[in-house]
Amino acid sequence: MAIILLGRDGVINQNPNQFVKSADEWQPLPGSIEALAALSQAGHQLVIATNQSGLALGQFDLDDLEAIHAKMRSQVEDAGGEIAAIFYCPHGPEDNCRCRKPQAGLLDAIEAEFDTSLHGCYLVGDKLADLKLALQKDCKPVLLKSGEGELTMQQLFQKPNSRLSNTIVFNDLAQFSRFVLQN
Repeated sequence: MAIILLGRDGVINQNPNQFVKSADEWQPLPGSIEALAALSQAGHQLVIATNQSGLALGQFDLDDLEAIHAKMRSQVEDAGGEIAAIFYCPHGPEDNCRCRKPQAGLLDAIEAEFDTSLHGCYLVGDKLADLKLALQKDCKPVLLKSGEGELTMQQLFQKPNSRLSNTIVFNDLAQFSRFVLQN
């Protein structure tokens, strides 16, 4: 089964006010739950890799984060799919940890947990940090225009990075899912 790596905020769910602080605030983007379920049903292992600096900044606590993830998992399961795992960085931007995207610590942990290489896997995100992370492990970078994706596209065009020239761009997770399922 192929692993598909996904960011969370701006990819699967709306990202209002910078932090999603509770399960009540967590709202999926249109079509994202169905897209995840379809990918899962087709045999892909869905693994979430997300920065959650709100923990370090005291915006929410671990119980809140677990409730958010339980709600997300439940909605995907109700649609007939499964999220294989969720990995998150609990540190703030100034903590200089190895697990905060675009550093490769989360991907190292995923490789260890699944006893596999992520080389060639899709890494789907809406931020430049996601795309840079994809390059760390030779993943296929995928940019969604949802979330901060439009801003990220502008950043890419202002400072072209030849290593990111192969980035595939989709409007949203539903369009990406259709692409994967058709190919």
